Amino acid sequence: MPRIGRPKAEEPKSVNYSIRIDIKTEEKLKEYCDKNGIKRGEAIRRGIHMLLDEKK
Repeated sequence: MPRIGRPKAEEPKSVNYSIRIDIKTEEKLKEYCDKNGIKRGEAIRRGIHMLLDEKK
């Protein structure tokens, strides 16, 4: 019998963070996401990677 449902992700995102940001930052984040067609989580992950790459 074939498997039903979503295929398994190669790198599942199982760690959750809860953060508080001000309204201006939220507006900038939303604008960035709309402009680039991505979700907030992806934008935040990209930001983290940019910070880590900057240290090198």
